[in-house]
Amino acid sequence: MATLAQLVAEKAGITEAQAHMAVRTVADFLKEKLPAPIAGQVEAVLAADASAVAGAAESVLKGLGGFMGSKKDG
Repeated sequence: MATLAQLVAEKAGITEAQAHMAVRTVADFLKEKLPAPIAGQVEAVLAADASAVAGAAESVLKGLGGFMGSKKDG
C-alpha cells in the first residue's frame, strides 16, 4: 500500500499520510461492495510489493470479468 499511497501523494499533491488514508478508504469501500473472493484480492494487491502487484491485479481483473458475466477464453 505504501507504493500506491506514494503515487497518489505525488499525483494529487497531498501528503503521504493523506494519500494513505485515501487509499485505505477506497480499499475499504471496494471490499465492502465487492463479492468476498474479489474483495480479498483488493487487500492482496495492497499488501503486495511492487513486483507482485501485476499478478494480483490480473487476478482481480479476471475475477471482475467473471463477476460482470464476461466469457473466459478456454
